[in-house]
Amino acid sequence: MSDEPNIRQRLADNLRRLRKERGWSHEDLAAIGQIHRTQIGKIEQARQNTGIDIIERLAKTFGVEPGDLLNSGSPQPSDRSSDNTDP
Repeated sequence: MSDEPNIRQRLADNLRRLRKERGWSHEDLAAIGQIHRTQIGKIEQARQNTGIDIIERLAKTFGVEPGDLLNSGSPQPSDRSSDNTDP
């Protein structure tokens, strides 16, 4: 068995990291991503199976690809990001 976190834990870790990098509270992310704050808390605690629609909404909110939220490592902004600006 691998020591790598399961997919639910990877989603939790990536979501928490992205939220904190932006200085957002659960309430901030809930308002921006249109997801209930208690659901965000459950996702970050790896206590909830999260549907693809929510994963896609979270990815769009953070400007990353949905698969990036499920992978190990730090998600990188995608070209789809609404706040992505060229230097």
